[in-house]
Amino acid sequence: MGSAESAALMDMSRTHINNSSLRMAISGMTDAVSLTVAPRARFAYDKSMESSHTEIPVSAIAAAIAEPARTRMLYCLMDGHARTSTELAVVAEVSPSTASVHLARLKGQQLVKVVTQGKYRYYSLQGPSVAAALEALTVLAGTPRRAFVPNTPPRLRTARTCYDHMAGAVAVALHAHCLEQNWLVTGPAQDGDYQLTADGMHNFESLGIDLGAARAQRRRFACACLDWSERRPHLAGALGAAFLDTVLRRRWLVKETEGRGLQLTSTGRRELRSRFSLAVEF
Repeated sequence: MGSAESAALMDMSRTHINNSSLRMAISGMTDAVSLTVAPRARFAYDKSMESSHTEIPVSAIAAAIAEPARTRMLYCLMDGHARTSTELAVVAEVSPSTASVHLARLKGQQLVKVVTQGKYRYYSLQGPSVAAALEALTVLAGTPRRAFVPNTPPRLRTARTCYDHMAGAVAVALHAHCLEQNWLVTGPAQDGDYQLTADGMHNFESLGIDLGAARAQRRRFACACLDWSERRPHLAGALGAAFLDTVLRRRWLVKETEGRGLQLTSTGRRELRSRFSLAVEF
């Protein structure tokens, strides 16, 4: 082999080595690049945030409370007295139509409930859990609530007739006592009707009320009726009517000559204290 051929072979060998090195370098660079640009893991909000399912309803409730007009409505109802949309419109300083929209939003979030009585619709807080939440916010804000002040004449506010049963502060207090003592319990239908417990039967019968006759009437036996002046319920139905007849017969109350007013007698005050533990001076 001549020197020229040897030189050519040497050049080809160096070229092969250089090409191999180039391929290896490119391969290494490709690996490096693939490591550098590999996609990074992303944060999956819908999978990583376990509390997301609770945050959505909480934020909706918070938004419903946060609007100033709705806030005033809710805190106006904190005293336990129901109010009409017209009254709540005055409190919220909005028009009646706007108040209806706000109340629909509050009802949709289960913050308020509505009871229709005659031509009026009365709104109140949905329940104690709503009141507790609002109370907690009041503590944080450090703002006191204004007390409910009825504008009913005193003689009618104390006691009066509501068709055939008793209404007024006395009736509302008696209704609350019957519930607290578990004499009355809400029926399974959750329609506002009450059932008498064994203790309730004993106490009402001890007054001389014929429960059998009351049940036999073609009407609701016992139910709540929202009080016009107190904006809290009193006892209605056949049992409420029988109770009014009994206390009138016993002269705990006497009817006024004109109108719906009922006068509480000294005997009535004494019996209310002894039988129902009502020491409040009406």
